[in-house]
Amino acid sequence: MARSQAISPQTMLAVRQSGAVPQSEYLFEVTDVRKEFPGVVALDNVQLKLRRGTVHALMGENGAGKSTLMKILAGIYTPDSGSFRLRGTEIRLKNPLDALQNGIAMIHQELNLMAPMTVSENIWIGREPIGRFGLVDHKEMNRRTKALFQRLDITIDPEVKVGKLSVATRQMVEIAKAVSFNSDVLIMDEPTSALTDREVNHLFRIIRSLREEGKGIIYITHKMNELFEIADEVSVFRDGKYIATCNSTEVTRDDIIRMMVGREITQMFPKETAPIGEVVLSAKNLTLNGVFRDVSFDVRAGEILGFAGLVGSGRSNVAETIFGVTPADAGTIELFGEVVSVSSPSIAMSHGMAFLTEDRKETGCFLLLDIQENAQMAVLQQGYSRLGFVQQDRLRKEATDMANRLRVRTPDMAEPIINLSGGNQQKVLICRWLMTNPKVLILDEPTRGIDVGAKAEIHRLISQLAGQGVAIIMISSEMPEVLGMSDRIVVLHEGRVTGILDRAEADQVKIMELASR
Repeated sequence: MARSQAISPQTMLAVRQSGAVPQSEYLFEVTDVRKEFPGVVALDNVQLKLRRGTVHALMGENGAGKSTLMKILAGIYTPDSGSFRLRGTEIRLKNPLDALQNGIAMIHQELNLMAPMTVSENIWIGREPIGRFGLVDHKEMNRRTKALFQRLDITIDPEVKVGKLSVATRQMVEIAKAVSFNSDVLIMDEPTSALTDREVNHLFRIIRSLREEGKGIIYITHKMNELFEIADEVSVFRDGKYIATCNSTEVTRDDIIRMMVGREITQMFPKETAPIGEVVLSAKNLTLNGVFRDVSFDVRAGEILGFAGLVGSGRSNVAETIFGVTPADAGTIELFGEVVSVSSPSIAMSHGMAFLTEDRKETGCFLLLDIQENAQMAVLQQGYSRLGFVQQDRLRKEATDMANRLRVRTPDMAEPIINLSGGNQQKVLICRWLMTNPKVLILDEPTRGIDVGAKAEIHRLISQLAGQGVAIIMISSEMPEVLGMSDRIVVLHEGRVTGILDRAEADQVKIMELASR
């Protein structure tokens, strides 16, 4: 989004540091915050100043320190040094309860809902209304949930178990839960990462109404279009350091990217022309009762087959069926012209398939294990053992080489994966599957929660894999990604294929028409 009279980031930084803005205008101030983890300086004396009734975007690559600062503000981490002022008064945040009692609520990038509990129970956990005999009043709790959802224009059954909801719907529950605390400061860490365009518009309506109520919202995103649509101000971090703060109307997309990565990115979708070979995988009339029906498509060697559709269209369910997570009730899967029975992920892997799941926390990462263990999880039985013993040195070298190739930011491979940023966790999962040398690579939201620089790297890697003859199925909620990377695009609506478009004929309008039939 070009702006001909944009003030330079350097000028804006000088204005902020000069003290020209009255302190009384700030709802929340963060000054000189430092946080170290073993071998890593996550935050190096950073600052952030949030005005009342504004949306303040926080931008930076994965590992820049954004989520670390937000976890400090939410009381999850304790800073090594620094000060915090809320409404002009200095505060100390010892734990999450402290933060909530001070009016600071956070919507985490990695969803923290309890799957076996209902929507209402998740929202009011620890604050349940108590009825007669000291028991939880579930009727009143459901009434409060319905009132909250009505305020936010959310249509979710309060009594449904969270485990039955899609990732996108869970995200809306997280948002509603944060709003329920009636906090003055709301932290949103990648709130749209699993949402469709329609749901993003819904979220933005909620954000604008909260802004009108005088709330201050800190908004972390990797999506540039969101920054310019919803944010009033933007601060940029790089490598744990504060770089600048600017008005969103006074900078361009290129300004932000240069501050984030310290370099220019000239091509977000480096799609290379690759020779398209024979059909590798063919799905014929695949059906999963109550979810999708009669889904048919082919994907060829060297082809990137994009999947598009609104949330609930069945895109991820089709991917899970192909990989054997939820075997089909009807239909067939063929590999190189031969019908195969894929009744489990292990069978899919034995046929040369790999699957990057959309939910890295629930079904991807082993959070208590280190990076090395997570990266090698899919290949332990694939030629890395000898006489019954795992060849750890060889395995460690190949995992480290792959992590370096994807620029995973970590002090070493022994770092617990739970300590990494969401984007770096995603890179480790991609490492895991690339180490299997797959013939068919299924990528469900491959760049979800990944910064703009890493996105370009992942896109380049996907294009290179296609050039090596890998058949790639790529599911994405980001329309530019689908259009920019796909050779053909399969569009689904409510569990059925409504069209398959060639790259040359595909555009956003055609895809949306097919996705909403």
